Amino acid sequence: MIEIKNVSMNYGSTVALDRVSFSVGEEGILGLLGPNGAGKSTLMKILTTFICPSQGTAKIGGFDILENPLQVREMVGYLPESVPLYMDMRVDEYFEFVGHARGIQGAALDKRFKWLREACGIASVWKHGMHELSKGYRQRVGLAQALIHDPKVLILDEPTSGLDPLQIIGIRRLVKELSKEKIIIFSTHVLKEAEVLADRIVIINEGKIVSQGTREELAEAAMKYRCHVLTVKEDKASVERALSGLRTAKDITFVEQNAQGFVTFEVKSSFQSDETWREIDALNKEKGWPVKTFSERTFNLEDMFIALLSKNKKEKMLV
Repeated sequence: MIEIKNVSMNYGSTVALDRVSFSVGEEGILGLLGPNGAGKSTLMKILTTFICPSQGTAKIGGFDILENPLQVREMVGYLPESVPLYMDMRVDEYFEFVGHARGIQGAALDKRFKWLREACGIASVWKHGMHELSKGYRQRVGLAQALIHDPKVLILDEPTSGLDPLQIIGIRRLVKELSKEKIIIFSTHVLKEAEVLADRIVIINEGKIVSQGTREELAEAAMKYRCHVLTVKEDKASVERALSGLRTAKDITFVEQNAQGFVTFEVKSSFQSDETWREIDALNKEKGWPVKTFSERTFNLEDMFIALLSKNKKEKMLV
């Protein structure tokens, strides 16, 4: 549905995007994750035909953003980081204005209004002035304007920025529900947002793609190993010696020993191997160790993000 090819954007001598390429399928939520100033908003403005790239192009639904910008705009709903509201209007007046600008009128517009009021949870503020709305409701109104023409693609720039925890939960729930019918791309610099919402993640830094994929694919690219954690009550040297004999283990690391005599080790193995836990389980049974815990450590997105940025930084220093 979306194909981005070698997109670059220069602001004078500043390179905001450098040959960015990736594609998005027919469904789900793609998270653009990166620090502030990474180039996320610039890329979204290019995809929505708000600005033209210095180099490269993109296609949405088969339409080129440079050759067919009007068709692209018909397919895309856009919520920029600063919500585009007219503060001297009432909410219903604003939607009538946006609807007419999109070429929707009469019964079709009334039908759309009814859906937006319910789907976006704005029925209670429909006749309120924009200046009366809380930040959470302004965000919902901004999201509703992006949906008024029922676009196939929804592009959201920092959709939960500045919201309180309850408002964030509400926006997340709404985005998840919308993703059943639409392709959604959202940008964020908040790791938790990407972890909770995104089916696929593109990590961008200093205008370049650092890595992309599902959480599992990012973990494999970033961490390069699986990590099993074992805590047993036994002599440290005996456990270390036994674990060192595991066929699939790549590295054995002693973590700690507590006052009760329990020792904890991390056993690292290849991502491709699914045998290490079986070997450790068999070893536990053979030795008869009293086991307190035995689990596989799950890497969170923060671990992956730091590892990938560090790897990217090292690669740039070698060039």
